[in-house]
Amino acid sequence: MPAASLPDNVLQLIEAALAEDIGTGDVTSLYFVPEAKRNTARIIAREPGIVAGIEVAVAVFHAVDRTLQVTIEKPDGARFVRGDSLLCIEGRARSLLTAERTALNFLQRLCAIATQTGKYVEAVQPHPVKILDTRKTTPGWRWLEKHAVKCGGGTNHRIGLYDMVMVKDNHLLAEDRLEDLQAAIDCVKADRQGIRVELEADTLEQVAAFLSLRGVDVILLDNMPCALLRKAVNMVQGRVMLEASGGISMDTIRDVAATGVDAISIGALTHTVRALDLSLEF
Repeated sequence: MPAASLPDNVLQLIEAALAEDIGTGDVTSLYFVPEAKRNTARIIAREPGIVAGIEVAVAVFHAVDRTLQVTIEKPDGARFVRGDSLLCIEGRARSLLTAERTALNFLQRLCAIATQTGKYVEAVQPHPVKILDTRKTTPGWRWLEKHAVKCGGGTNHRIGLYDMVMVKDNHLLAEDRLEDLQAAIDCVKADRQGIRVELEADTLEQVAAFLSLRGVDVILLDNMPCALLRKAVNMVQGRVMLEASGGISMDTIRDVAATGVDAISIGALTHTVRALDLSLEF
């Protein structure tokens, strides 16, 4: 993910973040750091983790000062330990200090998401189950946060409302007859070639009913205990993909993976992470 290939919305986000922080100017650096002063700085890990967003940090430094020399020492997806250097930056000291906090804000959160995802991926081994993210992302950060999930070994679910059908309980309340569901599935499949359709089931009776429909790619098993998940797996016999979701934590995920479901979606990958401890040191 070279900085030049970052999506426009991410570049705009960087611009907005810098404008928010710098405002009319970095008065501390302007008055207390000599203009000609040059330094070398590194972003150092204070705890172990997985890198995500390193090119975003590079883009922040270059947005502040194109003359800064930035060297990536740990690329996205790489694991690091306490004391490792992730990024080396050389150039004007004022520029280093002006860009510092914004670069760290991006990098600390994205590395945290990748690291948390990596822990869930490790927890389900050796079961061949995918760890999926959700749409529970920071507004405006979705592309970045879903990229971080991939850096941690996870798999992106749908990106938004436009790229996959997910018929949840509230949708079903609005259209609860199987023949109506079938007509809607047929229509969207005809209009949107290649689109995948997922239906949410709260009971085994719903699972059985959904198996009778054409064009269903995934059944979401919502908040089912492991005993019901195993029954659903036996019932489906691989005819559609099965995704488990709802209240799954690090304490329960291994048991869920052992039921034989194909995927587990976890909102906590993105909505409840603690920023990883990174610092910029001269």
